[in-house]
Amino acid sequence: MNPVWVLRPLNADQMKIILTNDDGVEAPGLQALFERLRDFGRIIVAAPDGPRSGVGHQVTTHSPIGVRELATGRYSINGTPADCARIALKVLAPDADWLIAGINPGANLGSDVYNSGTVAAAREAAILGFRSIAVSQYVARALSIDWDVTADHAGHVLEMLFDQPLAKENFWNVNLPHPLRRGTPLDYDFCSLDTSPHNYVYRREGGTYRYEGAIHERPRQPGRDVAVCFGGKVAITALKV
Repeated sequence: MNPVWVLRPLNADQMKIILTNDDGVEAPGLQALFERLRDFGRIIVAAPDGPRSGVGHQVTTHSPIGVRELATGRYSINGTPADCARIALKVLAPDADWLIAGINPGANLGSDVYNSGTVAAAREAAILGFRSIAVSQYVARALSIDWDVTADHAGHVLEMLFDQPLAKENFWNVNLPHPLRRGTPLDYDFCSLDTSPHNYVYRREGGTYRYEGAIHERPRQPGRDVAVCFGGKVAITALKV
């Protein structure tokens, strides 16, 4: 049997939650999640000072990392999402109960988890022995995100996951379907990672090559995270370090 985290009582007086992302400290998804979770306990924001999307699990070890406190408990960090997780959990809030990364505008499904800075922040927290969740919002073709609605649905999912057993060295990866409707409950599936590669080509432009691919047509394996999310359910996957 895998060991599981020993959960502390989860009430507003005791919970301490670190929020981070890969889109920057001013990103609307981060702010929406902050507003949704502020009644769950004490929130510490530790996010990059600008967009760091797609940097994967890059970390900074050979140069200093600037940290600026914008307001009490709100930090802008000149580093990657994994750097933010390290600094938050090693320095700013080493007694945190959870690190949550997101909400990312765009899905982090299947093989995307290896490129994603959002997922890397949650993975780094798990490496350091902390419970963590990455949250992303799939965006359907030609549609936009209503962040208030997304944050409301994300909050319900997170509240459920706070009470779920989680094996050590694991973290949750959550992907919300799209579009969403306010007040309409979402179904969810605990599912495995889809290992299918994307369909893409490189188009030559002179001396360069340009990537061409569309997430909406990506291959999917039935019952795995891509198919679950694209099919209209929340895809919840336990990823292991």
